[in-house]
Amino acid sequence: MKGKVFYGQGMVSIKENYPDIYDSVVQLNEAVFTGKVLDYKTQKLIAIAITASKSDKRAIKHQIRSAVSEFNVTKDEVMDVLRVVLLTSGMPPFTKSVSALNEVFEK
Repeated sequence: MKGKVFYGQGMVSIKENYPDIYDSVVQLNEAVFTGKVLDYKTQKLIAIAITASKSDKRAIKHQIRSAVSEFNVTKDEVMDVLRVVLLTSGMPPFTKSVSALNEVFEK
């Protein structure tokens, strides 16, 4: 994610106590999200799909909020991503992700 913002709860502690590890994560993040071939918005949508396939509702909501904040991603765009999650990962990750999507857009 751009701007050195990470949603893992442990990252605050790592940043404070292990700055060398934190710096490595930041460098990896910058190497991954380059926008060289796929633009950053597309990469963010892929990140939503991957996170959704893992069924971590908190992380899904974070990724969706980030995409909305950074790219003004619409509910329909995220739903298109989640359709692929349904096909590739099944009903449980899909329904959990749709629930997260609805919660994000209800606010």
